[in-house]
Amino acid sequence: MKLVSFLTTESKDKLAILVQDKIYPIFELHPSIPDNMSDFLKAGEEAMEMAMAFDHKIKHNPENFKGYSFTDAPIIAPVPHPTSCRDGYAFRQHVATARRNRGLEMIPEFDMFPIFYFTNHNSILGPGEIECMPDHFNKLDFELEVAIVIGKKGRNIKAEDADNYIAGYMIMNDLSARTLQMEEMKLNLGPAKGKDFGTVLGPFLVTPDELDQYITQTKTNHTGVQHDLSMKCWINGVQVSEGNVSQMDWTFAEIIERVSYGVEVYPGDVIGSGTVGTGCFLELNGTGLLNDPNYKVQWIQPNDVVEMEITGLGKLSNKFVRANTDWSIIDLEKR
Repeated sequence: MKLVSFLTTESKDKLAILVQDKIYPIFELHPSIPDNMSDFLKAGEEAMEMAMAFDHKIKHNPENFKGYSFTDAPIIAPVPHPTSCRDGYAFRQHVATARRNRGLEMIPEFDMFPIFYFTNHNSILGPGEIECMPDHFNKLDFELEVAIVIGKKGRNIKAEDADNYIAGYMIMNDLSARTLQMEEMKLNLGPAKGKDFGTVLGPFLVTPDELDQYITQTKTNHTGVQHDLSMKCWINGVQVSEGNVSQMDWTFAEIIERVSYGVEVYPGDVIGSGTVGTGCFLELNGTGLLNDPNYKVQWIQPNDVVEMEITGLGKLSNKFVRANTDWSIIDLEKR
C-alpha cells in the first residue's frame, strides 16, 4: 500500500491511499480510520489492516470509489510531523570515499556499530518548492537516502525482530548547508545550523509488503531485511548520482536495535539510512578534485530542480529558491 499526505483547503494535513495516479482520502473511506499520518501510525495494526483492506478493494473495483488526481493534489511529506527524526550512516562507500577525499583513513568504528544523529523533526519538507536562506546556498548540498518510519512502540528491540517495527519506506533528501556545517563541526558538536533547516521526505510512504519482491541477500555477518532498490538523483535533468539500497552495510534492523537500546521508539519516528555512495556533491566534488585539480565543483544553486528516484518508492522533486533577504548569520560571526 502507498500512503500520501496532502493539505486541505483549511491547511490541515490529511491521509490518503494512492492507487496508480489517484488518491483516495481516508476520511471518505471510513470514519473510524484516523485521517492523518500521525494518528494513523499511533492507531497501530488495526488501522493499518483496515486501510489495506480498502487498498485491496480500490485496486480490484476502482469504479466503486471516488479518486482525485495525484499530480493535482497539494501533496506534502508523507510523514509531515514525525515524533523524532534520526539519520544514520549506513553506506560504507560514502563514508570511506568522503574520508579519503579529505586525506583521512577509514575509521574502524564504522564496522563496529551503526551510528546516527538527531535532526530537526519540525523542519520536515515534502515535494515542490523549497525556500532557503542565503547562508544555506553557501555550498547547499543534497543527500540521496532512503528512510523508514516506525509503526509501533518498542524498547531494547533486537535486530532479528526490528523489521516488524517498520511501518513503511520513503525517499529522503537530507539537505546540508556545507559551509555552516563544516564551521560548526570543528567544535565537535552538531551538526546544527548546517542541517536543521530542512529534511525532505516523499512523495509517498510504501508499506513493507509492497517491497517484498525486491528482498535480496543481506550482507555477511549482518541481520535484517535488505532490498535491491536502485537509487538515482538528477540536478536540472542531469544525472549526478546512482546507487542501490542493497549497498547499505548496516541494515535498518540493526540501526533500530541500537536506536532503541535503553530508550523508547514511537510510532512516527523517522530514521534515514545516511547517504548512498556518490549521493552528495561533497563526495562528488572531493573525488573530482582528487582526480583533476581543475575539476569544476558544483552545489545546488537558486532555482535548481533536484529529483530523486528509488525503485518502488517513486520520484521526489524539489525546486530550491532563495529567500528574499540578505540576512546572514555567517556575517554575524566574530572574526
